[in-house]
Amino acid sequence: MIKIDHVTKKFGDFVAVDDLNLEIEDGEIFGLIGPNGAGKSTTLKMITGILPPTKGDVLLDNFSITKDTLRAKQQFGFVSDSPDMFLGMRGADYLAFVASVYKVKREEAEERIRKLAKEFNIYDSLNDYIANYSHGMRQKVFIIGALLHKPSTWILDEPLTGLDPEASFKIKERMREHARENKSVLFSTHVLEVAEKLCDRIGIISKGKLMFVGTLDDLREKSNDNGSLEKLFLELVK
Repeated sequence: MIKIDHVTKKFGDFVAVDDLNLEIEDGEIFGLIGPNGAGKSTTLKMITGILPPTKGDVLLDNFSITKDTLRAKQQFGFVSDSPDMFLGMRGADYLAFVASVYKVKREEAEERIRKLAKEFNIYDSLNDYIANYSHGMRQKVFIIGALLHKPSTWILDEPLTGLDPEASFKIKERMREHARENKSVLFSTHVLEVAEKLCDRIGIISKGKLMFVGTLDDLREKSNDNGSLEKLFLELVK
């Protein structure tokens, strides 16, 4: 469960996120969509504690990201929108490091890494440096890192970018499986077709303000239009 309580983020006089209230429930896949610069990544970075909110707070399974930061961070796995990190480490070393941070027992971590790396077809490349990986391979290793400690909440910033079709299909299936286990998935995306097919609910953000929260049917009813998510989205944020 994620509860975003009156969260605002300012950079100087610029308001990147404006008084955001939102709750992502257990057992659902929630998609955050919006134009470039709308505040999606800033929102996810505040939820995960990368950026402090100017005002408000975020609760992850009832742990405050501002007041009980360590416990809150233990509740989720996060995939950033940029996989260009830890480039001087080998894939295997990075995953072992992540497992140690979350105190996953060594034998259990090795088994999970082996299983996930084979599932995402990068097992034979784990001893290579991340700097030598393609964009998609980097994305895969960070997705594996986010899943290692079996978090209750997944927070994914544009997780499908750069993935090949097979890996994209697998991560979407894992997202559905995670939700079926009564756990929550929050992800941002520019691909409206993915949001339309995958999400239980969506939130549309524009210029830092949350314009809509609900199902696609709710959006159609509000807009009095039976069109696609792409059409309704463009009408709402124009």
